[in-house]
Amino acid sequence: MNIKPIKTEKDYQAALNRLEEIFDAPEGTPESDELYVLGILIDEYEKEHYPIESPDPIEAIKIRMEELNLRQTDLVPTIGGKSRVSEVLNRKRRLTIQMIRKLKDRLNLSAELLIRDYELMR
Repeated sequence: MNIKPIKTEKDYQAALNRLEEIFDAPEGTPESDELYVLGILIDEYEKEHYPIESPDPIEAIKIRMEELNLRQTDLVPTIGGKSRVSEVLNRKRRLTIQMIRKLKDRLNLSAELLIRDYELMR
């Protein structure tokens, strides 16, 4: 096992190639230990060089609706009438504190995510 820090894109690509080679290493082998350490190094490099921003509140709601197989009408008790749900999901109306509280419980999303600012469509 020859593990070193990932400092460059070339190091990163080499680490990914090695990870692919040993991906199915049996548990308890030196390769499985190497796989574990490489995974940590790759993850840290990606967090620094390829950060993924969390979705805005509306995208988060839509993603969660898809995960739970919900339709817009399923959010009527949480947000309000059909037109209100449509306005919120189409970014024509902002989420209110009351909506955020209900969505937090209904969709199991963090309030911190739901209170983030987002652009409205004009």
